[in-house]
Amino acid sequence: MSSLPVPSHIHYELLLQLLERQTLPALHNEMKQPHLGSKLNVSREHLQAAIINLRKAFALQKQVEDMCEYHGIEVSYRWSLTETEQEMGRSLKDISSPPPNS
Repeated sequence: MSSLPVPSHIHYELLLQLLERQTLPALHNEMKQPHLGSKLNVSREHLQAAIINLRKAFALQKQVEDMCEYHGIEVSYRWSLTETEQEMGRSLKDISSPPPNS
């Protein structure tokens, strides 16, 4: 294996921001309606659990990345399921590091 494919961090950030900034507030507004309030409370709890689980998954992925780095295994951040390593080109680590002096 030339590198370990993992989801790009932006995927977690996008999901978390969408859920926290848009979904939770929209659900909160819906809960103000008398006939929906108690029914949507369970949905709110599920949504908060999803947010917590996404944060845990992101933290666990970071631990895997740290372990890979420690053991010299390159990590390849992926943006989609159909992306191949050739399409990906250089890893984000390569892009962010300065070019070697000639």
